[in-house]
Amino acid sequence: MKSNSPQIPELLAPAGNWECALAAVENGADAIYFGLDKFNARMRAENFTEADLPELIKFLHLRGVKGYVTLNTLVFPQELKQAQRYIKSIIAAGVDAVIVQDVGICCLIRHISPDFPIHASTQMTVTSAVGVEFAKQLGCNLVVLARECSIKEINQIQQQTQTSLPLEVFVHGALCVAYSGQCLTSEALGGRSANRGECAQACRMTYELIADGDTVNLGDRQYLLSPQDLSGLEVLPDLVKSGVSCLKIEGRLKSPEYVANVTKVYREALDRLKVKGQRSKVEDSSQNSKEKYNLEMAFSRGIYTGWFSGINNQELVHARFGKKRGVYLGKVKSINKEKVTICRDVIHNVSPHPVSPPNVSPHPVSVPIKPGDGVVFDCGHPEAKEEGGRIYAVENQGKDVLLTFGKGNVNWQRIHVGDKLWKTSDPELDKQLRQSFAGDNPKFQRPISVEVYGELGQNLVAIARDEIGHVVQIESEIALVEAHTKPLTTERLQEQFGRLGNTPFYLQDLTNYIKGELMLPVSELNKMRREIVANLEELRSQPKRWIINENASLKNLLPDCHSSTINKPPNLIVLVRNIKQLEAVLKTGIKTIYCEFEDPRKYREAVNKVKNYPPIPP
Repeated sequence: MKSNSPQIPELLAPAGNWECALAAVENGADAIYFGLDKFNARMRAENFTEADLPELIKFLHLRGVKGYVTLNTLVFPQELKQAQRYIKSIIAAGVDAVIVQDVGICCLIRHISPDFPIHASTQMTVTSAVGVEFAKQLGCNLVVLARECSIKEINQIQQQTQTSLPLEVFVHGALCVAYSGQCLTSEALGGRSANRGECAQACRMTYELIADGDTVNLGDRQYLLSPQDLSGLEVLPDLVKSGVSCLKIEGRLKSPEYVANVTKVYREALDRLKVKGQRSKVEDSSQNSKEKYNLEMAFSRGIYTGWFSGINNQELVHARFGKKRGVYLGKVKSINKEKVTICRDVIHNVSPHPVSPPNVSPHPVSVPIKPGDGVVFDCGHPEAKEEGGRIYAVENQGKDVLLTFGKGNVNWQRIHVGDKLWKTSDPELDKQLRQSFAGDNPKFQRPISVEVYGELGQNLVAIARDEIGHVVQIESEIALVEAHTKPLTTERLQEQFGRLGNTPFYLQDLTNYIKGELMLPVSELNKMRREIVANLEELRSQPKRWIINENASLKNLLPDCHSSTINKPPNLIVLVRNIKQLEAVLKTGIKTIYCEFEDPRKYREAVNKVKNYPPIPP
């Protein structure tokens, strides 16, 4: 009988360092992705080294988590030898997959190993079934779709690629204003290429809007290219229903608290979907509000469903700021010495951006304000120095709230009635998040099931299985005897085998096949339990063994230059940057022309000129 429960996708979390990896594991990530010190798109992250790989992968696999390495930059020809060494080290370490942008690197990996998994990065800009098929021909095993794909488009791609590759989508995090992998703004403005892991985030800067030669007055809207952050929580049931195999959280430059926070929210939401199916779409208001609050406190430039529901640029970009804000609290109503009154009639999670109705929570709830919370006053000029600080005291006054700050902490001459107030820090929440991955004992445990067999005069046999298919069998050293008191009932066995508090496991179920009322000393049961844990940990810690072609050489992939080709005359290729240059080159009979036009509309005209130009006689 077919189950009505949806197939829950893998939850993939970012890890810029060891602490972030731990935060992801302890809050329920199924996999993490991380970069090394070369060839990854987040070179500003702390990252890992090749030497870290064996220990990191062993830890991840012990905890039932996969590890993916990002090799997601474009690679220059002179770097190919180094890239080849990197790839071999990654494969030998037992990494679960590598995330790749450069199509040449895909070919190199497949040349080195026929079975090592390759994930096509979102920077490949795959937005269609044709793109998925192209990635498959490169040897990819999974495709990370461009963030710009709507759920409708994801469903169409799924329908057209039923026998092709599994798909992965970003579910949370920062959004680029351009297609990932296609933005050259950072390179053009400052010589730092986003495709080399050095994005200068030009989209987070202020811009003017000029129409017909005149500057348009946009008021406090200056961040014209800065999208809000993606949050797919609202449409999570639809994403699961679409059949995507993996949901990815952005944030390798973010803190461990961010990783813990966002991973936990999506883990719990996916687990509810697994139990309730599509009915989980309607949740109680307090749960929705708590999750929205946690996500906004994690890191928020405003959260929005991105392109999942289609294109609506006015909602995607509110243009009022391009940096972290947190949770909107309200507007300044009055100021008195070291105190400020905030109007609470807008404190209920309502967006301060009237052009963005989707940001208005359908389930209003008061945002908690406590002494110690950090806030910032927003006067509409985030590019300038802003006032803020820690709250010293909170006094509710009906619909308003009176906040007191420490003496001298805020320059009140720079605060005005009508300024917006944002909560940027919640020490209590941060403490809870840090505790979620603190200490040596596992916090997030994986399920095991145990079957117990035995009869009078025989040794007790326990067979344990973990969630990824490992099986161990343990036999007692003492034979079972007839029980006069306290026989080995299912409940008693569950109690003894379920004492897994300091291990990576919890007992999901136990089946008792013991014949008759028999007994075994508790010390022997405890010993068997410890052996089960040790044996499962040993199996899980083993690195994956991928095939490596020891004879694979970079030379085999390079063009083969025989003497017959060397003696041929060279071909001349000409680069043109305007239509007049193109017309001049066409008259010479040159066969190959590269066009680089500032105005992309000129390409159509160029194509027509080439098609209609009469061939020059030889």
